[in-house]
Amino acid sequence: MTDSSSNSVFKGALMTVLMRWTDRLIGFISTLILARVLVPEDFGVIAMASLVVGLLDVLLDLGVNVALIQNRTPSQAHYDSAWTLRLAQAATTALLIVIASPFAGDYFNDPRVTPVLQFMALSLFVAGLENIGTITFQKEMRFDLEYRFNFSKRIVAFLVTVTSAWLLHSYWALVFGTLAGRIFGVFLSYRMVAMRPRLCTEKMREIFAVSQWMLVNSIGIYLNANLHKMFVGRFASTGTMGGYTLADEISAMPSTEILAPLNRVLFPAFVRAKHDLAELKRVFLLAQGVQCLIAVPASLGLAFIAHDAVLVLLGERWSLAIPFVQVLALSNVVQAITNSGAYMLLTLGKVRSVTLTTWAQVILVAIGALLVLHQPEALDIAILRVSAVFAGLVLAMWILMLNMSGLRLLELVRTIVRPILATAVMGGAIHGLGVLTADLPVVVAMFLKIFAGMFSYTAAVVLIWRLAGRPNGAESYVFDKLAGVLRRRKAGTA
Repeated sequence: MTDSSSNSVFKGALMTVLMRWTDRLIGFISTLILARVLVPEDFGVIAMASLVVGLLDVLLDLGVNVALIQNRTPSQAHYDSAWTLRLAQAATTALLIVIASPFAGDYFNDPRVTPVLQFMALSLFVAGLENIGTITFQKEMRFDLEYRFNFSKRIVAFLVTVTSAWLLHSYWALVFGTLAGRIFGVFLSYRMVAMRPRLCTEKMREIFAVSQWMLVNSIGIYLNANLHKMFVGRFASTGTMGGYTLADEISAMPSTEILAPLNRVLFPAFVRAKHDLAELKRVFLLAQGVQCLIAVPASLGLAFIAHDAVLVLLGERWSLAIPFVQVLALSNVVQAITNSGAYMLLTLGKVRSVTLTTWAQVILVAIGALLVLHQPEALDIAILRVSAVFAGLVLAMWILMLNMSGLRLLELVRTIVRPILATAVMGGAIHGLGVLTADLPVVVAMFLKIFAGMFSYTAAVVLIWRLAGRPNGAESYVFDKLAGVLRRRKAGTA
């Protein structure tokens, strides 16, 4: 990667990460507040209903946003047709949710799911009324407007949710907050964009031509992320479902909130190097190494301090979530290693291969839960989820080596080994400190473990990298960028 492209990727990734973190911080604070006001059963009811809404929504997703972004010169008829399709999708999905709501209550063995789903159907339809012109924020790379739009909706939803929870002490607070955010989103979309879409069918056929594999892959991605929770909702209590769902969300944050925006910036870098196979391979291995260097310690670090973190952040009544956080954090480590490979396959035009990898994990979870485990406990399903994700990693790496000339298994292993070794050192330091801090308040012990983990991991990374002969890779890339930042700050204060 050249200096100019490296700098643009680094700056773009940093900006996107910071923007995403601001949004996620609101969600995290909301979760912490609601965890103190509501009980696990409340989260369980909403989680069950959300799974049904998400599944029907992705099954009917027509990809209108992608079709408009891919079209370099869309006409007003394209926007009108896309808005019409999206509205039709929202209306159809809302109707199906209402029809499915009593069956969902029976599936999850909780009648409270039925009225929640019926109210969520209204919320989904309202979202379909948003001005289609907001897509221009992403299409024209106006990240400031995109951020302002999403941030404003999130703030309104947050305020209504927290206020309702404080007054009602009920899971309905989450439903009301979602609806309020979407109603405000419709209002704001027409204030921020002058475009006024109307019902139109002129360009529908063209928009329908969006890749079928993209839709199949989207369904697979949703099921891969949520099928294990569907089985937990089926076989476990509503309270356990609430604890499991919140644990899954928390365990994903350390890696997801770094890697998702980072991948959004790295993907164009892969595309630019597509026709230079040697450079493409180098960029991929660098990206793989950087992601492992960051995500492996972040995810496993959370697993190491899960007991303290859950008690401090959520309270003792959420202690049932501790083993789920510890196990599900492992799945996020594996996904961190897999992410770059999936984007590389997309760059090479191997959409079917990415889809195959995703659906293989879905099938493994389904077979394991229904045919092997029969009546599994929630922790069994969490372990099954980790096993399926690991199998997906092996399959993805094998497919990648088949499609990427010159890529060897040893090169892939090298991007993973040093972060894992350094994380093992971090785990030993945290465990040792846990014995010494056993009598301290849990919040003090948690922060001491966090600082010890950060220091020990950084020291171990530097030491292992030096012992390996300071090879070019993720460590040298990150150190160079940090050194550049320090030089600019020093020059600015001189």
